Amino acid sequence: MTTTVAVDTGVGPLLRGWRERRRLSQLELALRADSSARHISFVETGRSRPSQDMILRLAEHLDVPVRERNSLLLAAGYAPTFPETPLDDPALETLRSGLLQLLAGYEPYPALVVDATYNVVAANNGMAMILEGVPERLLTPPLNAMRLTLHPEGLAPRIRNLREWRGHLLAQMERQIALVRSDALRELYEEVSAYPVRDTGVEPSEPVPYFALPLRIEHDGRVLSFISSISTFNTPMDVTVAELAIETFLPADRATATYLRSLSA
Repeated sequence: MTTTVAVDTGVGPLLRGWRERRRLSQLELALRADSSARHISFVETGRSRPSQDMILRLAEHLDVPVRERNSLLLAAGYAPTFPETPLDDPALETLRSGLLQLLAGYEPYPALVVDATYNVVAANNGMAMILEGVPERLLTPPLNAMRLTLHPEGLAPRIRNLREWRGHLLAQMERQIALVRSDALRELYEEVSAYPVRDTGVEPSEPVPYFALPLRIEHDGRVLSFISSISTFNTPMDVTVAELAIETFLPADRATATYLRSLSA
């Protein structure tokens, strides 16, 4: 498959595709990469074969995901630069320990770590609280955050603003699919977007001035409100690490914060 991509597509059209996604002209990219518009044009049309260093430099300025940078190198006939180390490899022991410490330190608020296809690789007790009542068959590894959230037997029936939160999650997946060529991610999107949607919207008795779209979810007879934040690693040098995302849920109102602190106490 890799050979076919290299022969049929080539690194030039791939780089042009990334430049167009970033809405940069050849001149703008050349100025950023300390090159010339003429050389960028020759690379994109196949008249000039870029060096490995040039490919990596252009990919850096085009903010190309690490996995796709390897694809660019392969398309140009070079070996991949970035390794893909399994998360359970001893080389990533320090990383794993740090992630678990981070999740534990965020309690009692929910937090989890997912990979490129939203499989959960770690979660804290706050997240376990949110998942209480979800059928065991949906909790069988590998857990998938999108499936758990949007499945009609998962969290979906308990989410008060399901249509808005579902729209936010699907839009997030669409942006990711536009950046990476992932059959697994596309299949997951087609699966979860086809789930039936039941209107669970109930307006709060007293409107709350939310500063971002909240996740409003029922738990133990009350409605909890959270604001979601996603963090990734800065300048990753490994494909696995580059595709990890830490999602934390911050209480969006005083009642939610007070309730979670009471559980902790």
